Amino acid sequence: DAKTTQPTSMDCAEGRAANLPCNHSTISGNEYVYWYRQIHSQGPQYIIHGLKNNETNEMASLIITEDRKSSTLILPHATLRDTAVYYCIVRVAHWDRWGCTCAISPWWQVRRRVTFI
Repeated sequence: DAKTTQPTSMDCAEGRAANLPCNHSTISGNEYVYWYRQIHSQGPQYIIHGLKNNETNEMASLIITEDRKSSTLILPHATLRDTAVYYCIVRVAHWDRWGCTCAISPWWQVRRRVTFI
């Protein structure tokens, strides 16, 4: 059973913000929300992750609701280069000796195709 649900596709206007919702109503207290994307013929690319707080980096923002049952990935200025399959996953993270968060469950559980027009 998938722990997250997303619409299977969406269209976004180039140059505008793209808001990609993800529902994860069965999330537990120690599970993080991760977002990856996979551009055609390439491997998956990490975008952002968060536990409780909203997060922002150079690529995107992650807004997590207070009850943690849903979240939204925001791409602030979407372009045609952002056309990809976007993956929202919920998983436990652990710390390795370098201090990185490392995947425990596979990234391919749930996906969403986003096309920019």
